[in-house]
Amino acid sequence: MSGGVDSSVAATLLKKNGYDVVGVFLLMHNHSDPSDAKKVAKILNIPFYVLDAQKEFKKRVVDYLINEYKKGNTPNPCVECNKWIKFRFLLEKALQLKADYIATGHYVRLRRISRRLTRLLTAQDMSKDQSYFLWTLKQNQLKKILFPIGDYTKEQVRAMAKKFGLPVFEKKDSQEICFIPDADIRGFLKSRIHAERGPIVTIDGKKVGEHDGLVFYTIGQRKGIKIGGTGPYYVIKKDFKRNVLIVSKSQKDLLQKEMIVKNISWINKPPRIPCKCKVKIRSTAPMVSATIKKNKVIFDKLQRAITSGQSAVFYNQNEVLGGGIIV
Repeated sequence: MSGGVDSSVAATLLKKNGYDVVGVFLLMHNHSDPSDAKKVAKILNIPFYVLDAQKEFKKRVVDYLINEYKKGNTPNPCVECNKWIKFRFLLEKALQLKADYIATGHYVRLRRISRRLTRLLTAQDMSKDQSYFLWTLKQNQLKKILFPIGDYTKEQVRAMAKKFGLPVFEKKDSQEICFIPDADIRGFLKSRIHAERGPIVTIDGKKVGEHDGLVFYTIGQRKGIKIGGTGPYYVIKKDFKRNVLIVSKSQKDLLQKEMIVKNISWINKPPRIPCKCKVKIRSTAPMVSATIKKNKVIFDKLQRAITSGQSAVFYNQNEVLGGGIIV
């Protein structure tokens, strides 16, 4: 229970459906605040515990994010948090306590086909779907997980929270990286990574400015490049050998037909390769048609701003097949 409306309603629905529910708050960083979750647990009259996950969170999520940026990548810390903290660290603790399941407020659905096979499906409300962040899950984990709100829209969840008398029914969604205050990712990184300034040049070699350090920029970025005059410019490439940031006024220079993906993980058994499926290249991107050939993904249509470090997630209609990390 994070203290948000989603996990609060998930706990309430489980209790109303006859489950013996225990509320657990994961203390992950200095900005973690269990007070709202504790209030909801008191209203529901369920046991409530704060589980200290700070050491594991720093190692698996915070340090991972910093190290990936040092390499020039743009990582997704929420994917790593789900993989290592919520569905490994928490699940292991729950099983040690003889719990039958862990449940979260994620907007995704499960379809249990048999004792050995559970399918992970997108949410009913696609505007809130969080399946992109869960591609690392495995069958032995899925059989021990519940997602109580996956069949509801956000509006329905808020209405239920109000109906159930939960004080968090109007609480805002957390949109940014939870452990970075004021969503200042550049300030966070600058205090932890030393990077050399260098030239910003156009794709035809004309110098148009100075960058603060290549690690602080991401492919496709338009804002914050600080090039005066005739913009806007878009980040096309980061040349670490020459310490040069390459930009263009044309978004056409961001288009690519294919990409390489590493650390591929399949939720069920791997499909026969080559495999035709839908792919998301970032959490806010649409699903697009592509063909997977081993670790190469070839798109039917050109894609904009494919970014190393982000997750590529594979779908068959509304089922999550798996995913990997873009190289």
